[in-house]
Amino acid sequence: MGVPVVGCGCAVCQGGDPRNQRTRCAVVLGLPGGNLLIDTPPDLRMQLLREQVGIVHSVLYTHGHADHIFGLDELRLQQFYLGHPVPIYCEPIVEDRIRRSFDYAFDEPGTRHAGAIPQLEMHRISTDPFELLGSRVTPIRLQHGAGLQTLGFRVGDVAYCTDANAIPAESWPRLGGLKVFILDALRVRPHPTHFSLDEAVAVAERVNAEQTYFTHMNHEVDHHAVNERLPESMALAYDGLRIKLA
Repeated sequence: MGVPVVGCGCAVCQGGDPRNQRTRCAVVLGLPGGNLLIDTPPDLRMQLLREQVGIVHSVLYTHGHADHIFGLDELRLQQFYLGHPVPIYCEPIVEDRIRRSFDYAFDEPGTRHAGAIPQLEMHRISTDPFELLGSRVTPIRLQHGAGLQTLGFRVGDVAYCTDANAIPAESWPRLGGLKVFILDALRVRPHPTHFSLDEAVAVAERVNAEQTYFTHMNHEVDHHAVNERLPESMALAYDGLRIKLA
């Protein structure tokens, strides 16, 4: 829901700490062939402006929940910058959700003016590695509660794994030798579809990356208080965090 939460009077929501100001999760990777955006949250326009990301060359999706796809229409200008439809990479179940949620983007243009709808070029992916924007992308299967699977992604020695509460056995080898690991840690208390903070720390200890950042936190997680008690190689991520890929 983002932090502050609408209507909430808790200390985290009302305290004014800029690192407790959390928009919905996304990440941009600056790759040799351009900017790769992972997910299009509802806050996307503000995020791209804040981080001065002018052009998005391709989009990759973890899954089809509203907080990860509903900013897709903000890509409408990108088709003019790119000179072609925006390439979208996702699993078939996510493509189906996008097509139903943004049905107007897939209608015949008819008499509508250029730019009236986002122009999208859909590419289906699986758990097989693939090349994108000059880099090898390795999908990582994750479990997001009992009824949904999501994808994390590894590019080089950096992995991004949000919205998960379990890592299947076949995915652990893809997390070996990481320099940076970015992992879901929704809140302190257990949750049916997300790692709690303690669960995320246990996963991070097993992965043993040089540095782990926790993301997708709700308003129960106070940045300063929680950060102080994390192991040295772990920290809470925050909006605007920048990490060198190489």
